[in-house]
Amino acid sequence: MAKIVQTAGRDRLGEFAPAFAHYNDDILFGENWNDEALDVKTRSLLTVVVLMAQGITDSSLLHHIQNAKRNGVTKEEIAGAITHVAFYAGWPKAWATFNIAKEVYNE
Repeated sequence: MAKIVQTAGRDRLGEFAPAFAHYNDDILFGENWNDEALDVKTRSLLTVVVLMAQGITDSSLLHHIQNAKRNGVTKEEIAGAITHVAFYAGWPKAWATFNIAKEVYNE
């Protein structure tokens, strides 16, 4: 597995919030995403459904759906996951997530 390296925290918040940038880039993505207990495809799918369940439909959800696609999550898998989670997290959240997923998978 190729090591995941993230610099968004430092790029966007490095001077304003250096501690947060460190936790984002080095801990969340550097350690957590590189832990071998789960493969990146599974981590990507889990991240998308957790963001959906929380109703977070901003650019972070878009980024993580794009990431899921890059990490091998198929259109059928993302649609199946969103549909399944809709019954537990809420129908409007599923609609919002589907709108973003359709854009990503129709690219």
